[in-house]
Amino acid sequence: MTDDFAWFARDGEPLLQPVWKLMREQQELLLSPFWSASAGFLVHVFFSTLFMVLDLLSPHILCIGKYRLSGEAVSVRQWLACLAHISLGYAVGVLPLTVLVQAARGSSFPDKELPAPSVFVAFSECFSCLLVFDTLFFIVHYAVHRFPWLYRTFHQAHHTHRDPFALAAQKSSVVELMVQQSLALSTAALLGCHPVSEVLFHLVNLWLAAEDHCGYDFPWGLHRLLPCFGGAPFHHAHHLHFQGNYAPYFRHWDLIFGTRLY
Repeated sequence: MTDDFAWFARDGEPLLQPVWKLMREQQELLLSPFWSASAGFLVHVFFSTLFMVLDLLSPHILCIGKYRLSGEAVSVRQWLACLAHISLGYAVGVLPLTVLVQAARGSSFPDKELPAPSVFVAFSECFSCLLVFDTLFFIVHYAVHRFPWLYRTFHQAHHTHRDPFALAAQKSSVVELMVQQSLALSTAALLGCHPVSEVLFHLVNLWLAAEDHCGYDFPWGLHRLLPCFGGAPFHHAHHLHFQGNYAPYFRHWDLIFGTRLY
């Protein structure tokens, strides 16, 4: 095998084979509803904590504060209140939903002989999931803003903070939080992704949600590297105007349907 493909495979087996082997060994834990729901919650809190540290430092360190889009950084009190809100949503909404989903999917990974995907396949499937999830989210998000009753009943809690912060990406009503989780889970199932690719998609999805709500326009943001992404400025404008920029990650749907704010 040539060096050109060393990043994709090693010694004749996919580079991600050790990851897949570990997942198979721990499949009973990984496929348990409590672990799945808890992992999603904890990963989101971890990503959000990284941005919370920046919020605490930004008033004192100019090289951080200059990238802030607008408004004041979130206070520790607001952050903890948001954390309590999300914790309740996971406990009464996401966890029961995960129990139902895992019961339908089964308690083991498919096909014991299935090899790990190559790095290229894993990232391709992850990117495909992001495109599909972005489309489904755009439809739902547009609908809740288009119909006042849906907005007041299910989505208004998400717009409590005019200046968003990373943790607030999942501050929603219980029903809306369950819908978001359903969209993510159904996206991977719809595309028939490899379990490794699915885990990668969920991790990237959680990171992008936190980054989009972080309130900072950093030069290393994904939207700076890949202009097809809207990034934090794109979603920050949505929170400022309470309309437009309905897609969570990509720009194309808002451009096509004339809901792009900038």
